[in-house]
Amino acid sequence: MTIELIPLTVGIITLALGSMLGYFVRQSIAKHQRGTAEEQVTKIISNAKTEASNIVIAARDKSAKFLEEAKKEEQELKKDFIQREKRIFEKEGLVEKKNTKLDGEEKKLQEKGERLKEIKKEIDALRVSELKELERVSGLSQKDAQAELISRVEQEVQGEINERVIKLENHGKETLEKRAQDILVTAIQRYAAPQVQEITTTTIALPSDEIKGRIIGKEGRNIRTLERLCGVELIIDDTPESLVISGFDAVRRQIAKLALEKLMVDGRIQPARIEEYVAKAKEEISNKIKEAGEAAVYDAGILGLDPKLIWILGRLRFRTSYGQNVLMHSLEVCHLAGALAGEIGCDIQVAKKGGLLHDIGKAVDHEIEGSHVEIGRNLLKKFGVSEDVIIAMQSHHEEYPYETPESIIVQTADALSAARPGARRDTVENYLKRLSELEGIADSFSGVEKSYAIQAGREIRVFVTPTEIDDLTAKKTARDIANRIQQDLKYPGDIKVTVIRETRAIEYAR
Repeated sequence: MTIELIPLTVGIITLALGSMLGYFVRQSIAKHQRGTAEEQVTKIISNAKTEASNIVIAARDKSAKFLEEAKKEEQELKKDFIQREKRIFEKEGLVEKKNTKLDGEEKKLQEKGERLKEIKKEIDALRVSELKELERVSGLSQKDAQAELISRVEQEVQGEINERVIKLENHGKETLEKRAQDILVTAIQRYAAPQVQEITTTTIALPSDEIKGRIIGKEGRNIRTLERLCGVELIIDDTPESLVISGFDAVRRQIAKLALEKLMVDGRIQPARIEEYVAKAKEEISNKIKEAGEAAVYDAGILGLDPKLIWILGRLRFRTSYGQNVLMHSLEVCHLAGALAGEIGCDIQVAKKGGLLHDIGKAVDHEIEGSHVEIGRNLLKKFGVSEDVIIAMQSHHEEYPYETPESIIVQTADALSAARPGARRDTVENYLKRLSELEGIADSFSGVEKSYAIQAGREIRVFVTPTEIDDLTAKKTARDIANRIQQDLKYPGDIKVTVIRETRAIEYAR
């Protein structure tokens, strides 16, 4: 029993010692591992702190650098601003000097003008005194001297005049036949027909008086846009449900009328829509011009004319001469010339074509220099019209000699259509001619885009190209135009010259 317990006891003790030894070994290993992990954590934390410190230092350096660059840029901007401000002050000083210089030159010119007036008065006084001295020396008054001179000249040329009359009376058979034709044509000049004179205003009926305010627009911008684009004057007064379009050019009045009618139907009256409908109205007027020319040629029974020449003929529908519509006048001359040619045995077609095309130059006389006769001859040659027709039309104002009987017929028919009572009004033509001359003077200046004479010729509005004319040059242009008008035109009262420079900035979003 005792012997059996000894090994058991030894085993138990050995097991206990092994367990204790394993426990101590495990504790030692665990302590060693824990020490190693703590060292690693400490090392990681230390490295993280070092890296964070480096990042902070780098960020501080970078922000300091950015701040320094911003300060430099601010200093450069301030320096540039100071330089620009200095240049602006210098330019203002130059402008003031120029204005002062111009004012001084203007004052000198006024003084010279006054001096010229005084010299003119002195010259007139000397002329009067010279005439009085001549009258005293000769013993004859000015009227008596003129009468004596005329009497002596009449006596000297009387014999020559009688000889020429005898030669004309004894001229050959050909001249006598031509004279007989002239007498026959003159005898037929007993024709009268009613004639409706053209006027310079067009009245438009409005659906209500409320639309007047919409046509005027905010601060008048709509009416100003329409007047600028069409070159007319809109008169809106207390007359109920109507407005008046005033302008000497019938084409401009018709364009303004069509555009207004379309705008009233649309209802959206504002500058952009006005520009759109004015463009459409211009295109529609161009089509009406073509239709008017084709209708005139059809009515006259003439074939073989170039389509472009027919379109130019149609422009006469919107042209007047002494208040008489030129296209209707041309048609009347065409029919009269054809009838006269048939009566006296001349070429009817040549006479009719010459009568219809005799005033064709008036369709473009405001665009080309020269008389309407010369312009018409060049147009007919350009479009291949026969020489017989050109000869027939070129003599209707006696600028060219009568080469054929048809030329006499066209001249006679033209005089018959124009000279009968009520056909024309000289005062209207003179008024329209004055307005055309005003616009022609303004258009002759460089940089002028377009010009319109309004207020019955008391004002001319000139629109200039903003890229070519600056504000200072616009003022000078207005003064130059006014000076040219004073030199070239004779007119009562004052004429206001308004130069308008409009700048538009246009970009497209895509």
